Amino acid sequence: MDEESFRDWSMKAAEWGVEYRRTLRERPVRAQTTPGAVAAAIASSAPETAEPMEAIFADFEETILPGMTHWQHPRFFAYFPANAAPASVVAEYLVSAMAAQCMLWQTSPAATELETRVIDWLRQALGLPGRFSGVIQDSASSATLAAVLVMRERALGWQGNREGLAGQKPVRIYCSDQVHTSIDRAIWVAGIGEQNLVRIPVAGPLRAMDPAELEAAIRRDKDAGRLPAGIVASVGGTSVGGTDDVAAVCAVAKKHGLYVHVDAAWAGSAMICEEFRGYWKGIEEADSVVFNPHKWLGAQFDCSVHFLADPDSLVKTLAIQPEFLKTHGRDGVINYSEWTVPLGRRFRALKLWFLMRAYGLDGLRERIRNHVAWSQKLARRLAKTPGFEIVTQPMLSLFSFRHRPPEGGPADDHTLALVNAINDAGQIYLTQTRVDGQLAIRFQVGQFDTSEADVDAAYDAIVEAAAALAGK
Repeated sequence: MDEESFRDWSMKAAEWGVEYRRTLRERPVRAQTTPGAVAAAIASSAPETAEPMEAIFADFEETILPGMTHWQHPRFFAYFPANAAPASVVAEYLVSAMAAQCMLWQTSPAATELETRVIDWLRQALGLPGRFSGVIQDSASSATLAAVLVMRERALGWQGNREGLAGQKPVRIYCSDQVHTSIDRAIWVAGIGEQNLVRIPVAGPLRAMDPAELEAAIRRDKDAGRLPAGIVASVGGTSVGGTDDVAAVCAVAKKHGLYVHVDAAWAGSAMICEEFRGYWKGIEEADSVVFNPHKWLGAQFDCSVHFLADPDSLVKTLAIQPEFLKTHGRDGVINYSEWTVPLGRRFRALKLWFLMRAYGLDGLRERIRNHVAWSQKLARRLAKTPGFEIVTQPMLSLFSFRHRPPEGGPADDHTLALVNAINDAGQIYLTQTRVDGQLAIRFQVGQFDTSEADVDAAYDAIVEAAAALAGK
């Protein structure tokens, strides 16, 4: 591709993106394709000679696009959002064009220094104390893995990386059953083992870890010769928003010298609104916190911010400095690759800088407040609609519900049939979860361009699908 073709196709791609976003409401939210259909339409081997861009782009529109679920659709109410506000998309165009490898300060000084600055902007916006600094990770999974590795190394006197875990006391990590499965994976990858992830019972409407049970579990492990290392607390768990009492968890941790990592991957964005900060009261006592601006705040995936009260512990755990990675003649520089598991790093800070400047914190707060209000309004409407019940009350903009099966049929079968009917219709997209052993349907508002009318349309789609099932 020569310079002129690069210009033409870059412009066409940008124009396509604008038109795509403009017409999203006209498309079904979830891909309406069958397994294997896309693969069957793709050549079984790569071409030996170059093909024209016109043909490639046409195949993209005809073959690939129909098989895509549209995460930027204003009626995407499944999972948690993976937003890409237009300003962050523009920033990603620039990042892709420069294609910088930002692993060290010297490989792109502006990328490192902008990252330091925008993380501090976010720290201030979230109301975190000045002792926190941070790094942009690719996802909360990576941040949690890094935190678990720090827990392991601190507990083993910084000998785990050198000596391994063989012959060591079993390292124990504590959490509730409301945490994301990324915690399980972190335990696996860190070599700690699933049997050393201790699940603490939950209680109350927020399904919070019981602090008394937490302390009892820690004491039992100490008495049994095991090695308590850390606690992963949840604020806004993926299933139904499970949220621990961070202050109480930190008090127990402090008593026993344990590291506390708070997973607020989704809910953390809402903390730019001061009125929601009660959900993580005591956060200033945590050792690390992760939240994903690529979920609710509007930054394009991937962009996860990992705040640390003591970054030296993370660097001590992860940093390796061969001669070819040293930055000579520059004192006091930060090499963020020493704060992450991957060495390679994209220029993720640019989209945060564009995002916060283009919309302002007030504009971002307004969106989040609207999402919470609209979701809670929908929960109230469904609660008053015959046949529906709210299973878990709204935690910010997330709640779950069920529809009673006709003639006392199997509840789980009916719930699954309902969520499939809703999604097959294509007007909205929802997902299910399991609450106290039974299936329920999750609903969350968080897509960047969702309007109140879109949430009202969700009510209609849910009620109409339930009525159609009941009429069978």
